[in-house]
Amino acid sequence: MLALIMVFALVGPTAFADDNVTISLWTYPIGKWTDEATVKGFIDAFNEIHPEITVKVEYLDYTNGDDKVNTAIEGGQAPDIVMEGPERLIANWGAKGLMLDLSDLVPEGTYEGVASSCTSADGKVFELPVCMTAHCMAINKDVFEAADALQYIDLENHTWTTENFFKAVQAVYDAGNEYVGTVFCGGQGGDQGTRALVTNLYGGTYANAEHTEYTYASEENAKALAALCAQDGITFDPAIVASDEIQNFVNGTFQMAFCWNATQEVNNADALGFDVFPMAFPAEDGVPSLQGGIWGFGVFDNKDEARANAAKEFIKFLTEDDGVYAKVVEATNFQPVRDVEGVYEGNELMAEYALMNPMMGDYYQITKGWTTARTEWWNMLQRVGESDGTVESILTEMTQAQDAANAAAAAE
Repeated sequence: MLALIMVFALVGPTAFADDNVTISLWTYPIGKWTDEATVKGFIDAFNEIHPEITVKVEYLDYTNGDDKVNTAIEGGQAPDIVMEGPERLIANWGAKGLMLDLSDLVPEGTYEGVASSCTSADGKVFELPVCMTAHCMAINKDVFEAADALQYIDLENHTWTTENFFKAVQAVYDAGNEYVGTVFCGGQGGDQGTRALVTNLYGGTYANAEHTEYTYASEENAKALAALCAQDGITFDPAIVASDEIQNFVNGTFQMAFCWNATQEVNNADALGFDVFPMAFPAEDGVPSLQGGIWGFGVFDNKDEARANAAKEFIKFLTEDDGVYAKVVEATNFQPVRDVEGVYEGNELMAEYALMNPMMGDYYQITKGWTTARTEWWNMLQRVGESDGTVESILTEMTQAQDAANAAAAAE
């Protein structure tokens, strides 16, 4: 705690307000931002500078967090600050006019792609981005090496072509591994993995560049799903979601995971009995476009200037100074959204996963109708798994799902 306060104190004391003010911070489960001791450390350091601002915290989860926030909004008791991602802060609450514009708080050097993903169509920043990750997949390197399948991987860049991906899967299967990889489709949990797998294989897309409609019902994506259906060692399982897939990968039942990132390796370090090798999703030209995650702070417009200013002051404290910001990022277990020294210094694992960040592609999760689109996607995968596996039948299933998603988008 003392070390943290010493780092934070470099920001220096400033005057803010004559009267005391209390603000609320509600945070979804983002790394150690669910740990009371960690969050208290940030608040205590902030109070060394701003003792007149009290920050009260509520910890949310993804099971009922949205219900809590929406109920608070309806009751006129919205939190001052919420820590989450663009799907909620931009495409949901921001689009409804409930959030304050934080354009003046975005630090210089924030990656352009990240900043644009946190900006509304009319140029307002409803989320101040704090951290990011490029979701990837992973393989059991020990099993792949024993099957002589590492020859199909660019080990330096952690990439592979579509052709070599299928060759590697076949080699691992032929070596006696029945379940090499599984397309999980029991729900929406971790569906960024299946979307990235399908759209990368043959250069398909999920939504248009303007984020106004869904575009995944294409020959390219139908071809990808047909190839997965036909591949030995790849199964479609309607009974599991990503958390189940991860567990089966960690315990050695599956030899690859399609829903992975550095946080998963950190969280499962004690249970892993093999060498995990993070991989980008296979692409026909070997140049993947990864699905990403962005998390940051949004401020609700509660029509209280003192609370709004206090909330902004707290966010500025956490993000403007490089030394403070480095600690904040490390507490998320994700990557920074701008180049900054000292983050994860000497941490080889995080440096390895940082190789994925430049591969992050379009952040299409802010397309309207997103809730329906996610539901239609995993239901479509279930039907594909039960189909005859031809491109024609798969395209029919994809078109049905896409039409429903676009209808939902048009209705918003």
